[in-house]
Amino acid sequence: MHHFIPRATPQLRRAASAVLALLLAACCLGTGLFAAPAAHADEWRDKQYWLPESGITKAWEVSKGAGVKVAIIDSGIDAQHPDLKGAVSGGYDASGSGQPDGQKSVGVKPEHGTLVATMLAGRGHQPASASPSPAPGPAGLPPEGIVGVAPEAELLSVSTWLGSTNPSGKSDQDQIPEAVRWAVDNGAKVINISLGSTTPQWPQSWDAAFLYAEQKDVVIVAAAGNRVGGNVQVGAPATIPGVLTVAGLDRKGVASVDASSQGISIGVAAPAENLLGGLPGGGYAEWAGTSGSAPIVSGVAALIRSKWPAMSAEQVINRIVSTAKDAGAPGKDPLYGFGVLDAEAALKDDVPEVTGNPLGSIAEWIRVHRRGNLASPAPLPTTDVPSAVPTLPEATVPAAEAPSKRDSAIGAAVVIGFAVLFVAIIAAAAVQLRRAARNPALLREEVETGAVHRVESRGKPEITGRTPS
Repeated sequence: MHHFIPRATPQLRRAASAVLALLLAACCLGTGLFAAPAAHADEWRDKQYWLPESGITKAWEVSKGAGVKVAIIDSGIDAQHPDLKGAVSGGYDASGSGQPDGQKSVGVKPEHGTLVATMLAGRGHQPASASPSPAPGPAGLPPEGIVGVAPEAELLSVSTWLGSTNPSGKSDQDQIPEAVRWAVDNGAKVINISLGSTTPQWPQSWDAAFLYAEQKDVVIVAAAGNRVGGNVQVGAPATIPGVLTVAGLDRKGVASVDASSQGISIGVAAPAENLLGGLPGGGYAEWAGTSGSAPIVSGVAALIRSKWPAMSAEQVINRIVSTAKDAGAPGKDPLYGFGVLDAEAALKDDVPEVTGNPLGSIAEWIRVHRRGNLASPAPLPTTDVPSAVPTLPEATVPAAEAPSKRDSAIGAAVVIGFAVLFVAIIAAAAVQLRRAARNPALLREEVETGAVHRVESRGKPEITGRTPS
């Protein structure tokens, strides 16, 4: 499937850049986020309804995400949260305003990255008491705290400053591609981007980085955005071909009115309301938005990549969308995509292989819409931060096909044909005028039989308004 995004004019590019500054706020409903009073942690576990309802607890019978690195490009992760102990294995600051390890919370919503991280790979924690009471949950999981969808996956924290003026001066056009490239080069097999914008277009500076991830077989999952946040339609980066875009569901499993958006690039839908996550400093919060839907799906992608390490990114995405439960209009639709996430089916069903990513290819889009031209490659991270050696060559630009001679010949023929027709019309008009000059009655006949007629009034006109005094 191809995602058509019209070529941006300079004015549109400037507008897109301005809108992209609101990336972070667009995917998290600030009105739905609040710190909760102290509570027993197992009460939080009981409220994680999406674990059983989305088939995740059943999927754990197959995999819990061990051995898979998931990069979270967000506001930074507090790796000291009790539910993330041992989960964060590395990080990088793409904002220029955080800490080198990406673990300082930055930007307009500094808590955002930790909320996402705990939902994706939270590990829960042991209680402070020496003799904890049993709590609900699969065997082998700690009795308290939040457990993520992939509790054995490793996290890479990539901090970005979005939603307000960045003290370092780096814009989203610089941060996003730099973050994606660092994540790929440092072993991420899944990248979660719970960020969105109110425009379907993306800066050309992003092309090379997303192509780089595609060519290195990385699954990228992005949030569709929220209507309350201004996203009536899905915005970039969720419109980039090949990206698995996640829409949001309400507590009844229906497309959320506030905590979701719509668009042809949506791949699958997952819970987006009454969500729970961890806050920097060790707290918890209830929140809403597709920012929370995305890590649920990213977690499932990690479960699949852990179970089948050799499976390609396009097959992982196909396994998720092809096992989704159809909802809304039959087949793929702009509210649910291919349907509602079913993690158990994604891990247990027999799924035929596909020949390509069912959500398209950024390589093909660049070939068609950029005519094979890319902006300067996204800058690589500084040498101060350890970076894994790339295992594949640099991203290559798909070759643009030159227009065929046949197309040129057809164009020339059309131009010549119109020129001949124009000359014929002028000649016919000249002949007609000569005829009319010789026969004035003929000229009157032609005019009087025209389509426009003037109707004369018969009698005095009727005055409907007041006369001036």
